[in-house]
Amino acid sequence: MNSAAHGEDVVRSALAALAPRLRSAARTISGLQRLSGGATQEIWRFDLDTADGSQPLIMRRAPGGDRRSQVAVGLNVEAQLITAARDAGVSAPEVLHVLAPEDGLGQGFIMEFVAGETLGGRIVKAASLAGAGKTLAYSCGQILARIHSIDPGRFPSLEHQTPADLIEQWRTAYRRDSVRRPVFDLAFHELSASCPPPPLKARLVHGDFRNGNLMIGPEGVRAVLDWELAHIGDPMEDLGWLCVNSWRFGRIEKPVGGFGEYGDLYAGYEAAGGPPVNRETATWWEMFGTLRWGVMCAGSLAAFRSVDATVERAMIARRTSETEIDLLRLMAN
Repeated sequence: MNSAAHGEDVVRSALAALAPRLRSAARTISGLQRLSGGATQEIWRFDLDTADGSQPLIMRRAPGGDRRSQVAVGLNVEAQLITAARDAGVSAPEVLHVLAPEDGLGQGFIMEFVAGETLGGRIVKAASLAGAGKTLAYSCGQILARIHSIDPGRFPSLEHQTPADLIEQWRTAYRRDSVRRPVFDLAFHELSASCPPPPLKARLVHGDFRNGNLMIGPEGVRAVLDWELAHIGDPMEDLGWLCVNSWRFGRIEKPVGGFGEYGDLYAGYEAAGGPPVNRETATWWEMFGTLRWGVMCAGSLAAFRSVDATVERAMIARRTSETEIDLLRLMAN
């Protein structure tokens, strides 16, 4: 038996033993499969079997159960964030169980399965989701306002990051790459020169709220996913990241996720209780987000040349030039 099959057998056995604690009427699980989604964590889908039928669930856990990311908030904290978001009225899956050492599965949590579409290209192009697209930008604004209303004091382990902190963090990451890019150098200069001050009230920031991390159905957003980059900072960061051109999936004429307009995003945000949107600051964050993604793409080249010579890594590295074009466009406006 190969190691992958052995690993699946271990997961299956441990989940079967855990089943009665997830639902008192459950005795075992079935349909276990490792999903391809999840760039930094393992995603497993399975059915919890009872006499009345089966309930599909998702387990999100650390790779191998115990390998921790250097940048993620930690899966226990991520589970707490999802629960807090649900309590604040954000569409998010219900967390049923946070893994404990005695479960034999490592670090992670189990949550309900939410059906829908997460592939950004399909979300902006599928005819079946066209109706949802008309209101998605406004809805995203409302959702972000609810996320930003969550008391950041509930999460003392999260990093506090000012705009200036983030510029230096990503400048350091850029300089680790031996390839110097004049467009990136100019963008760092422009962002530093116009860097906004820390917000008057720091708020919980999702950190990766974008098309591709939203579960979408014909009626709209069904769930906000991937909370592993959450931190405390400027709420405008989330609004700017959502508008980065890379997350429009070819629909560049629709600045909000490839499906909406700035005005609708900002209106939804303010209507749901978010602080007034400073358009200039939101644009600064869009440019910062573009540079951030560009540095991440450039870093994939170093990874491809050293530890991860995969097609996926090479394709991400190739997208560096796209972000350079986007940065030039933003700096020209």
